[in-house]
Amino acid sequence: MTDALKTSVMALDGGGTRCRLALSGVAGVTAVETGSANISTDLDGAVQQVTDGLARLSEVTGHAVEVLVTCPIYIGIAGVTGPVIADRFAAALPFHRARVTDDRPTALNGALGGSDGLIAHCGTGSFFAAQLEGQSRFAGGWGAILGDPASAQWVGRRALSCTLEEVDLLREASGLGAHLLNRFGGSAEIVAFAASATPADFGRVAPDVTEFAATGDPLAVDILNAAGRELSSTLHKMGWVAGLPLCLTGGIAPQFLPYLPPAMQEACISPKGTPLDGAIILAHEFAQEVRDDDH
Repeated sequence: MTDALKTSVMALDGGGTRCRLALSGVAGVTAVETGSANISTDLDGAVQQVTDGLARLSEVTGHAVEVLVTCPIYIGIAGVTGPVIADRFAAALPFHRARVTDDRPTALNGALGGSDGLIAHCGTGSFFAAQLEGQSRFAGGWGAILGDPASAQWVGRRALSCTLEEVDLLREASGLGAHLLNRFGGSAEIVAFAASATPADFGRVAPDVTEFAATGDPLAVDILNAAGRELSSTLHKMGWVAGLPLCLTGGIAPQFLPYLPPAMQEACISPKGTPLDGAIILAHEFAQEVRDDDH
């Protein structure tokens, strides 16, 4: 390792929308972005995203990949369901010293820092986290098949499902439903799309829902109201009480703010930082552990 990188660390935040890889040191933070990654659904693809990110970071910083991988790295990435898959992923990467967790600790640390509060993270997937009196608690993040309520994929999938109910005359026709039928070419095409769609594919339908909700479309508003109920119920179960700060993080989460109870709306604060910022904080803590062990 060069002298310039002796105290440097690397950090990665990866999820269904994108991966961000950063080098943090005395010269500041340099970050690059690659595509989506989930190690449960496509471990090899996630490895490739990290490999691509390393190559880009090498170009931007001027440090060879072989040098960058000697820096301690903290990786928070979607799809980590336990230590076995985390170890498999770490073993497939070229880093000398890596700690791999799911993406929940990075989001929590980035949003709240060391303060008490809760987060509802809704991107392509979703999860919830609380930091209360120095203790962290997490819920959700189990993926599109078994969980991820109020995520972008959940919103998109629900919109398509409800559109098919409109076709069956089980719901009143809506502008959103008509738009989606036109976008996909009909009900049969929606079914064909859903048969092979990834969570990210469903998530790309969500902006249509939020746009139509802004016009008062009844189907779109109904879907976002349902998302708000999911968030409110889970946050209360996680320990939220009036007055505790609450962050809505992830691409679609801020869209749910008007659909939360008034007390929750009043408690919402802007995140202090991003999940990548959280990963950098945890990377420096991990690096200190490494240095302590070396001595």
